[in-house]
Amino acid sequence: MTETRCGFAALIGAPNAGKSTLMNQLVGAKVSIVSRKVQTTRALVRGIALQEQTQIIFVDTPGIFSPKRRLDRAMVTSAWGGAGDADVVCLLVDVRKGLDEENEAIFARIGEIKAPKILVLNKIDTIAHEKLLGLAADLNARANFVDTFMISALKGHGTETFLKKLSGFMPESPWLYPEDQVSDAPLRSLAAEITREKLFERLHDELPYQSTVETELWKDMPDGSARVEQTIYVTREGQKKIVIGEGGKTIKSIGQAARKEIIEAAEQNVHLFLFVKVRENWGDDPERYRMMGLDFPKK
Repeated sequence: MTETRCGFAALIGAPNAGKSTLMNQLVGAKVSIVSRKVQTTRALVRGIALQEQTQIIFVDTPGIFSPKRRLDRAMVTSAWGGAGDADVVCLLVDVRKGLDEENEAIFARIGEIKAPKILVLNKIDTIAHEKLLGLAADLNARANFVDTFMISALKGHGTETFLKKLSGFMPESPWLYPEDQVSDAPLRSLAAEITREKLFERLHDELPYQSTVETELWKDMPDGSARVEQTIYVTREGQKKIVIGEGGKTIKSIGQAARKEIIEAAEQNVHLFLFVKVRENWGDDPERYRMMGLDFPKK
């Protein structure tokens, strides 16, 4: 009998390096939300991929950046914690940004990670080949990487080879999840994240990233469908008006886009009802952090 393998691969990097896009590509399903808005991923999100007899559990971490608020500090702590617990750590770098200030800060700390480290240069179709090779050489000189991969997470270029390489780092172990499971996130949490993604897509610059979504009700109905009620929490009354929009047009379009993807994730018809409430200073509420899977920073 062939030995099974199973382990954890952490994806770390600056905000918008493409971690969520890469994980969705490797897993073959949407398990982590993607947005142009930075710091969209807040807590550790796990996606599960199979490579022959190996189960690889990807940990998509929040983008690492210079924290200014309490929520920022919790997210960055979560990202480094996810890296510390993995069997292999993959550092994603957006090649268009290269060694900018955010990546400089990551390289200053990456030596603390004991697990094998792989450099993943993403969005390689956006810069010249010579510049790409120069960047690879420069970054490898700054940290002890066991390998370097050049990929396009969005287009899937190089991701299959990358997946095969990662399987070699996984220890011999029984699989931790069923063969057909792609994420460890409860459906209620994934549905809330999908709506949050659509919220940011629709109101990219008008809404601060502190806004959050919670699934308050998921009720299976006799006809096989589900009634899902979600609340969008904002921090000020003015933001509530923006989310609702004139005559409710904005929240209606957010709901339509979210419902479509929630139906795909749930594999059942969904009746989605969205509500908007103001919750001031939620960034200082320990309970909100617990619900997001983050540790509450004391300061």
